[in-house]
Amino acid sequence: MKGKWLTGALVLAMAAVTLAGCGAKDATKEKVEQVTLNEVAHSIFYAPQYVAIEEGYFADEGIDLMLITGFGADKVLTAMISGEADIGFMGAEATVYAYLEGTADPVVNFAQLTQRAGNFVVGREKDNSFTWEKLKNKEVLGGRKGGMPEMVFEYVLAQKGIDKKDVNINQSIDFGSTAAAFSGGQGDYTIEFEPSATLLEQKGDGYVVASVGTESGYVPYTSYSVKQSYLKTHGATVEKFTKALQKGMDFVQTHTPEEIAEVIAPQFAETELETITAIVRRYYEQDTWKENLIFEEESFDLLQEILEQAGELEKKASYKTLVTTKYAEEAAAKG
Repeated sequence: MKGKWLTGALVLAMAAVTLAGCGAKDATKEKVEQVTLNEVAHSIFYAPQYVAIEEGYFADEGIDLMLITGFGADKVLTAMISGEADIGFMGAEATVYAYLEGTADPVVNFAQLTQRAGNFVVGREKDNSFTWEKLKNKEVLGGRKGGMPEMVFEYVLAQKGIDKKDVNINQSIDFGSTAAAFSGGQGDYTIEFEPSATLLEQKGDGYVVASVGTESGYVPYTSYSVKQSYLKTHGATVEKFTKALQKGMDFVQTHTPEEIAEVIAPQFAETELETITAIVRRYYEQDTWKENLIFEEESFDLLQEILEQAGELEKKASYKTLVTTKYAEEAAAKG
């Protein structure tokens, strides 16, 4: 179970734009609502969200979106609970932990974005005949205990009949530093998100030998959530947000990796377009993004099974308490 959440520093604001009618005595007022979204990380893995931003879908819905990167599910959840963020984007496991710790205002998941893990097994050499058995007795640079990247990796090991005790999983390195450590000679394999996996390949320091996401099957890896109290008072806002996000999802389902990369490139100004395209293609080909945003009960059950297997869950939470599909279903129907 997770412990205390550190407080963040975000601001929720409301803005109004006044449109003057031509020759009219009374001005017509249209409110534009500022919504603070705190994302767990800024990653090409979340391409549909950035498409929605860059294509103006949130603006079309009257939402002035303030995007903040929380750098960790714990920090995202803390910002939400403190009221410094309106909507959180992170792994749904954080909402389960918070609920089971007894929060008086549960954080409810209302839209699922990714349906596969976004990390990859990177080895020292190209290996077209890689099998998971090759990880036995090897040092693998993994993720932090209790985090989704590490738990899904361990879930795949179990699915392959491999006891994690037979793999030397090094969890002493910070999430953002594993690629550098691997380049420096540490570990036989490393578990990497993008762009680290592709950058390691470009430097010749490592090669993707397997996809954790492909091997794990469909896992509810990341979702959007709000406090139950916010949902009651700002249901219309959540509805508009979900509608805009669904448009972003529709875009990635109907466009090529090259077209998607072109759209989201401004979000990753420090990355070459060629690299963005390669990463989008890798996620695209493994069916990373759901066609709709509906967080099904079967997926929630699988999530809790993974948490339970990892030793992070003492008891299960109720799907009906922590998930609502109303807004995602409406957005899918309108699409």
